[in-house]
Amino acid sequence: MRKFILVLLGFVGAFSLNAAEYNIVNFGAVSDTTMLSTRAIQQAIDACAEAGGGRVVVPAGRYKTGTLVLRSHVDFHLEAGAVLYGSTNLEDYRQMKSDYLSLRTQTSTIQLIYADGVNDVSISGLGTIDGRGAAFKKLSWNDEGITRPHLLRFIQSQDISVQDIALRNSGCWMQHYLACDRVQIRGVKIFNRNNYNNDALDLDGCHDVTVSDVIADSDDDGITLKSTSPRLCENVVIQNCIISSHCNAIKLGTETNGGFRNINISNCVVKPSADQSSQFFGDPSKRGTSVISLEITDGGVLENVHVANIVAEGTESPIFIRLGNRARGYAEGIPVEQVGSIRGIHLSNIAVSNAGRTGCSITGLPGHPVEDIWLSDITIRQQGGCQQVAVPEDEKEKDYPEATMWGVLPAKGFFVRHARHVTFRHVEVTDIEPDERPVFMQIDVE
Repeated sequence: MRKFILVLLGFVGAFSLNAAEYNIVNFGAVSDTTMLSTRAIQQAIDACAEAGGGRVVVPAGRYKTGTLVLRSHVDFHLEAGAVLYGSTNLEDYRQMKSDYLSLRTQTSTIQLIYADGVNDVSISGLGTIDGRGAAFKKLSWNDEGITRPHLLRFIQSQDISVQDIALRNSGCWMQHYLACDRVQIRGVKIFNRNNYNNDALDLDGCHDVTVSDVIADSDDDGITLKSTSPRLCENVVIQNCIISSHCNAIKLGTETNGGFRNINISNCVVKPSADQSSQFFGDPSKRGTSVISLEITDGGVLENVHVANIVAEGTESPIFIRLGNRARGYAEGIPVEQVGSIRGIHLSNIAVSNAGRTGCSITGLPGHPVEDIWLSDITIRQQGGCQQVAVPEDEKEKDYPEATMWGVLPAKGFFVRHARHVTFRHVEVTDIEPDERPVFMQIDVE
């Protein structure tokens, strides 16, 4: 038996040593940010893929590139000390058009690293990818991916891994994974506070996803699940992350054409950013808008979602659960004809300190209640200092969902309207300053 183990270990070691590697320097890449290395890096990626796969190595140095297209069976590996800088010239970015139909793929888009219809692809290593996104000015309301590039974008791909890398300064969303299966994101360090729409991570209609050990600091939303096509985001585990955001730290929404199912989020810390030198979106106090936002607005379902063991500091409205009816289709001529649904939500072991005055809300619509919501072992210490507040009359059925959409709420703890089977167990709300509002207010609740 001992002899067999030694032989087996020898085989594994030999295989690792003989794995194909393609160093970008050997293809002409230059550690000089005044020179463009796009062609050399792409040639290394293509050669690796054409040989059946392997590792493309970015050695220590400072390289400038435009759009790179990843291919199947390629590990794009940045060694420690390697920094890949995105070009600040729009002409260095390729216009890419996917055949996957969703809200954000109906025009050509630009991105620093792009993949569509690939499998068995990874980005790894202890290096850094810096999009230098501050160079791209916001020109219109929906210009993300049009004149401001994404940093990473994967579409309809399988077996994707992004590990250990540092990602900085995208022109808009840092990472967009659309209609992908079996995605692993682990140990990634994200800083994205240099432009509008600076989300840290967007999972969009993806299946079988794990996100763990991520440290994210973003101006816009932190870890976000979306559904910009009929494909649900489902079977997703998010754990052991530290998140800073001027907006929503953890969000399911806003786009919800398919919806969300079987989502497990646990063991995360939400805190203010240590760098408050700039702000584009979010709460003016820079405390962040919400810890957890769960939203359905464009049809779709949100069901079987578990959030547990969250510690948060300094957020305006910690918990926001909202069923609305914006009813935006994902393509022209495809209307949303039904109100969606929210049911089967479990929130437990959540501790929030230094929250703002707004309060939390759980709201549906007349005739369309949110259902089966359990909240247990939750403590919130909020700013307080409010007198009685009138109940908001406007349902804001079509409005963009945001935890602060009604301003300061009539309950300092939870404002619950149009809901069925909501359970609170061991929930405590305390004030920093005396507050006249009740802890709970319930309207049209059974």
